[in-house]
Amino acid sequence: MDELLLRLYLFFNVLVPLVFFMAAVYLSLHIVFARLIATPASPVMWFFGVVTAPLTRPVRAWLAPGTPEPRVRLLALGVYVVLWLLSRVFFVWLGAPRQG
Repeated sequence: MDELLLRLYLFFNVLVPLVFFMAAVYLSLHIVFARLIATPASPVMWFFGVVTAPLTRPVRAWLAPGTPEPRVRLLALGVYVVLWLLSRVFFVWLGAPRQG
């Protein structure tokens, strides 16, 4: 049982911060490409719109209706960066797994 808990700890120690980091990277790329690409019908913008829509939806629920999309993306990026950093701090606080 102890080995199972260690494996679960290591799995979540890698998975949770990685998911938040990937969310931040995709939102950053969406923000950059939204400034560089002028046509909203671009396949690149469609891709980032599809990938980041689930990431911005929870943030949009907390904002006032009619908030501009660039502001929603920027606030979502801030949220996911904070979640990434907090997850790293949390797993450091839990401590490294002991062998033996």
